[in-house]
Formats: sequence, C-alpha cells, structure tokens
Amino acid sequence: MNVLIVYYSLYGHIHRMAEAIKEGAESAGGVEARLCRVPETLSEEVLEKMGALETQRSLAHIPICKVAELATADAIIFGTPTRFGNMCGQMRQFLDATGGLWAKGALVGKAASVFTSSGTQHGGQESTILSFHFTLLHQGMVLVGLPYTFAGQSRSDEITGGSPYGASTIAGSDGQRMPSENELAAARYQGKHVAEIAKKLSAPG
Repeated sequence: MNVLIVYYSLYGHIHRMAEAIKEGAESAGGVEARLCRVPETLSEEVLEKMGALETQRSLAHIPICKVAELATADAIIFGTPTRFGNMCGQMRQFLDATGGLWAKGALVGKAASVFTSSGTQHGGQESTILSFHFTLLHQGMVLVGLPYTFAGQSRSDEITGGSPYGASTIAGSDGQRMPSENELAAARYQGKHVAEIAKKLSAPG
C-alpha cells in the first residue's frame, strides 16, 4: 500500500502535520508513506522578505512531487496552508497541471484527503478543505475526512484545529504557534484512517 503525502509548507506548520500524517499512515501496517512537496513559485528574494527562506532551505531534503507520481499512489493526502479561505497558489498551480491524469482517469477510485493550517482560529480551515474537494471530485477520487471517532475532535478545553473535513492547525497571527499534541494526534488518526480506507478500496472482490 502506497500513500503519498503531497504538501506545501511556508513556515513549517504543514510540514510538521505532514510528518504526523505519515506516522499515522504507516501505523496501519503494510503501508509505505512518502512525503513530497509541490514546487515553490516564489523567488528566494521574496521568501527572504517573508522570513520563510530559512524554513524552505530546511525542507530541501523533501523531494519535489512530479504530477505523474500521483497515478502511482494508492491514496493521496494533500496538505496546504489557508490563503483567504482557499488553498495556497503553489498547490493550485500543481493541481492545475493534473489535466492529463484527469483525461486518462488515472486518479479515479483512489482515496484522497486534505489537511490544512491557518493563522487564526477561524481563518478558513474548513472552507479551504471543502473547496479543495472540488478538484478531487473532478478527478473521481474517494474523499476521506476525519471522523468523530477521533475523540480529540470534540475537545473544548483548549483552542485546537480539526473538523470532520480534516486535521488542521492554528499557526497564530505571528506564526509562532506550532501544532499542538491534539492537532498532531488528529493528523496521525487521519493518516491511519486514510490508509485503512485505501486498503478496503483495493481489496479484491
């Protein structure tokens, strides 16, 4: 079972969630989960002005995803920060290059899931994931979310990301808040859940 985790992370929040997703997927047993990044569209000059260049350099060891790789995966879990209630431009550009896969029906029937982050508690996490689903449905993929069987979803004793649509984290207005343990637990749960669904989808008969 091959699970591909495709993401974009500007300041490291989505990267940390992606690592937890990977841990969860591999805990399902018999699963190989791989991390890969979508191509950067910003110049080093812009990244430096945004204070993100150091983070980007620290992620250089994560391979850049090729569109063709999507067709080889049994399940794909996408991670994107929120940009005005929608996915980031880097992810949108990557997905817009998948028309050839769509024409071949190469992604039809594959499990797909999404996780995200935003600067504030109500910064568009749910709308980002839901609008991401449009592309996945056009590709014929099987959507998998984060069910309420993840008990941490119902917590009210702390500020936390997470919804039935997928795991999420809150970065804070200054980007200094990294994923909490509950948010990482949600990511692990989602990763394992997607892997288990993918196994059922690929089972003979």
